[in-house]
Amino acid sequence: MTPTFDKIRQLLKQLPGMGHRSAERIALHLLVERPAKLDPLLRALQAAAAAVRRCGRCGSLAEAELCEVCANPKREPSALCVVEQVPDLMAIERSSAYRGTYHVLHGRLSPINGVGPADLNLATLEQRLRDEPIQEVVLALGNDIEGEATCHYIREAIQAIRPTIKVTRIGFGLPSGSGLTFADPATLRSALEGRRDVGG
Repeated sequence: MTPTFDKIRQLLKQLPGMGHRSAERIALHLLVERPAKLDPLLRALQAAAAAVRRCGRCGSLAEAELCEVCANPKREPSALCVVEQVPDLMAIERSSAYRGTYHVLHGRLSPINGVGPADLNLATLEQRLRDEPIQEVVLALGNDIEGEATCHYIREAIQAIRPTIKVTRIGFGLPSGSGLTFADPATLRSALEGRRDVGG
């Protein structure tokens, strides 16, 4: 193949979940089989790069100061669901089991990987706990050691800031060590409905 093709393939391989064969197949599809799709894709990516940002309140994707959820007056402001990443938020939204607001951490605590509180979207969360009429925080984090450590840190922060806030953890239905992104809507609905109190 050509050097330009090889460069495109290498760049595609850097995307999450993209292996050598998948990257090669997509590059061939765009450059050889469906070149007419390439220009619209490039324009859409350039427009997204210019317009999409983090929501100033929750950290999700937005094209204005606030994302669609935060800007929606019909959402329940007393409930705040904390997730690790934007795909987790999207998965919960697909379940249609939750009508509160969200907060995206953009990761989880992992000392072994050098990820501490300052590396996550925690300062904004703590400010929201002080400023907003939150009555319940739902911890929808991965069911593994790092997820549990992050939950513990957030529980401690809530106790220090506003100990009257109820803290719950999504319940049954998610196997140990799993995340939210790949759970089906019915499983997530059960997990949200079965959340348990984990307050201090």
